[in-house]
Amino acid sequence: MAVNLDDLKQLRKATGAGMLDCKKALDESDGDMEKAITILREKGIKVASKKSSRNADEGLVVSYIHPPGKLGVLVEVNCETDFVAMTEDFQKFTKKVAMHIAAYPPIVVSRADLSEEAIEGERKVLLAQLEGSGKPGEIIEKIIDGRIGKFYSQTCLLDQEWSDDPDVGTVKDALTDLIGKLRENIVIRKFARFSIGN
Repeated sequence: MAVNLDDLKQLRKATGAGMLDCKKALDESDGDMEKAITILREKGIKVASKKSSRNADEGLVVSYIHPPGKLGVLVEVNCETDFVAMTEDFQKFTKKVAMHIAAYPPIVVSRADLSEEAIEGERKVLLAQLEGSGKPGEIIEKIIDGRIGKFYSQTCLLDQEWSDDPDVGTVKDALTDLIGKLRENIVIRKFARFSIGN
């Protein structure tokens, strides 16, 4: 089918994907915009999984100071080449990550950065809260698993809802989309958040 130019522009604006990728996605979805977005996201996930083993030794350290200057963030985001580090997409994403950290302070980048003790400690607290509730053990376990998921979304940057565009999903989803677009492994390496009085 012939691709509508307005749809092509709209899909490109919504996803940031290249024109050729957008055209292929619209062809594959028979012009259905939602399906085309899903196709592009799935393609990004595949690209991200292929790139994840590659070294990301280049990148940027970006700062964000929230007015009037009482809160600041430094974040290191790595990629494979200095060429990608200098692209507008990479720099914008890195700045948005710093602003996200300022607004929704995580403790660590990913679940892997949490110690087993921290997770086990959280489980014990949740179990203590539910003891005496009269609920069966398997139900208590399901409730605890759900609350641990919420714990991750509060403490782990990659699990948090992406503040720049909640429709994207999590910070990890936004990162995956960028990897799919720039075709390089990209890693949020570390961050530091500073605030007056803390």
